[in-house]
Amino acid sequence: MCTAIAMRNSGFYFGRNMDIDYGFGERVIVTPENFPLKLRYEKPIISHSALIGMGSCIDNYPLYAEAANEKGLCMAGLYFPGNASYGREIILDKHNICVFELIPFVLGNCSDVKEAVKLLYRTNIMSTPFREDIPPVPLHWFIADVENSIVLEKTSRGLEIYDDPYDVLTNNPTFDFHLSNAAQYANLDVTPSKGTLGKNARIFGKGLGSFGLPGDFSPGSRFIKSAYLLANSYDGKTVEESVAQFFHILDSVAIVKGSVEDDPKSSYCTTYSCCIDVRDLVYYFKTYNNSSLRCVSMKSENFKGEKLVVISIDSNDFAKQLN
Repeated sequence: MCTAIAMRNSGFYFGRNMDIDYGFGERVIVTPENFPLKLRYEKPIISHSALIGMGSCIDNYPLYAEAANEKGLCMAGLYFPGNASYGREIILDKHNICVFELIPFVLGNCSDVKEAVKLLYRTNIMSTPFREDIPPVPLHWFIADVENSIVLEKTSRGLEIYDDPYDVLTNNPTFDFHLSNAAQYANLDVTPSKGTLGKNARIFGKGLGSFGLPGDFSPGSRFIKSAYLLANSYDGKTVEESVAQFFHILDSVAIVKGSVEDDPKSSYCTTYSCCIDVRDLVYYFKTYNNSSLRCVSMKSENFKGEKLVVISIDSNDFAKQLN
């Protein structure tokens, strides 16, 4: 479970809710331009775009959940169980990239969505695990720049790339379902209905135009609610207004502990929410147990260096820059 959105107004903002029932060593990670990105089946990338995002750092390798690069391209992996199908054999005329390498591979090499699409069609996404104790995670990916959003899926049907006119991604089913499902909510509006019965209706409260907007936590419902709110979002004129608006949209589909459970021994929740100000390369985030807004600026780090910058997210400080 997860929800990712891209918001374009006077700036460009990208982020997600991470909905999960366990921690994975989350840290804000800056990968500088000259940190060698080692690849399992390909030559290492020695020089590349710098990245900032959230992930775990294991064996000095950035395992990103989502990230943005210094050129303005963003990418997030979202849970896609039962549908993700990765390659098991090397294809000689393609880039053979393990699933855990895909985000740094794409963001390290591409500056926009068009370049990413060209690269991805030449890529074979491999099922090789990072380590024996860290199996590949079934994912699909949300990729966006200042102009376009796309969804990448690798299923038994092959590699598929969809244009995403809603600038939203959640989880199962495959993305073509979400595109079709949106037609069932074409009547939603911010104003009361002007339909056949509307002229005689006695309007008794605000919000009747959005009657039928789903409020449950299923992927389809989170997709529709996020898309509706994003499409009608207030256009913040400042970074502060835009970041606040972005988090309000994510909050509307956040998972509260106890509301979604598969196993009585664990409980899903939105462990963290993030918003990347892509223009200024500032990563804002909050966690389930600390809703204070915190941030990390790539420009405050040596993003032209050779060493990963790994920043703990454990803090009780309110809106304090951590670097």
